[in-house]
Amino acid sequence: MPTALTRPASIAEVQAAVHAAPPGERFLARGRGTKPPLSTPPEGAIALDVSGLSGIVEYEPGEFTFTALAGTPIAEIAAALAEHGQFLPFDPPLVEAGATLGGTAAAGLSGPGRYRYGGVRDFILGARYVDGTGEVVRTGGKVVKNAAGFDISKLMVGSLGALGILVELTFKVFPKPEAYATLRVSHPTLDDALATLHRLTGSPMEFFAIDLEPAPDGAILEVRLGGLEAALPDRLARLRELTGGGDILMDVEDAARWRAAREFTWRPEDAALVKVPVTPGRIARLETDLTEPALSLAKGFPHPSGFAVRRYSAGGQVAWIAWPHSALDALDAALKALDLAGLVVLGQPGRTRLGVRTGQSFELRVKAALDPEARFVEV
Repeated sequence: MPTALTRPASIAEVQAAVHAAPPGERFLARGRGTKPPLSTPPEGAIALDVSGLSGIVEYEPGEFTFTALAGTPIAEIAAALAEHGQFLPFDPPLVEAGATLGGTAAAGLSGPGRYRYGGVRDFILGARYVDGTGEVVRTGGKVVKNAAGFDISKLMVGSLGALGILVELTFKVFPKPEAYATLRVSHPTLDDALATLHRLTGSPMEFFAIDLEPAPDGAILEVRLGGLEAALPDRLARLRELTGGGDILMDVEDAARWRAAREFTWRPEDAALVKVPVTPGRIARLETDLTEPALSLAKGFPHPSGFAVRRYSAGGQVAWIAWPHSALDALDAALKALDLAGLVVLGQPGRTRLGVRTGQSFELRVKAALDPEARFVEV
């Protein structure tokens, strides 16, 4: 049976679709399809396209909060916030590709700026979702000081739609930094770059983002500062003392570099993009384990760096790995050997998880409590 597609235009229509479905019918919500591996349901399931649930419901600049429907493009939200000098601090990725608020929350995706401010989970205040019976459930609230209780809205972050259909979300926001600057530091070896990374993360300086990019002849660290424009020169000088030098990127160059990081324009178009939670202490081993299969499988995957392209973000806490779809088994084996988990975010649909599955016992208990009839697909 082919996958069905339903496009509700309101929350009431989402409820009606769930109510009307026969027992055993399963659903997977999707926004604008910017992450095909995560938004393509298996054969026989219903894809609920919530992109019609779009628009900012409430925005209080003085309270630094907003509420929007789940299908609202983040680009629309970012534009509204920018008019008041505010922004989404978790630096959401794939904004230019059309990512929606609900899809970003459900996928649990954050950009390089999460190093300074935290991830999407840290900024969600409340949500409304449709459960497996077709009822609308409200969790959390619309103000920063919420009542105590079990914060189910945060459980929805990263749930990939397995717990319910997000229809409305409330977030807190921050004032946008006045100016940015980036220091790009080349290192002759990965070990040298990791030593600098350790020195930076242990320093009292505040950084907006720290990303590491392996290169054929070493590794590159990119460190971004954000804040008052008048304070940036002194902060850059202190940063250069910590790193031993580097090239400074300002204005257009700075913006372009981090746009590429957020939009993943460095990823070859024919590659899958896999998100792997990691720690700085495990990067060297991961690089070693990825290099061997990479070299042996490089044929058919043309890229200046040979095979896989990688970027370690959030101070080395997240690895973004571009890898050929035909060789995902090799990456799966490498991640399992290191007891790491991978989530396929971009590329061809059909496979979403690699490596080990962590926290599954807890996930199953939550799933049984919130979706006892298993109406929502687990991708």
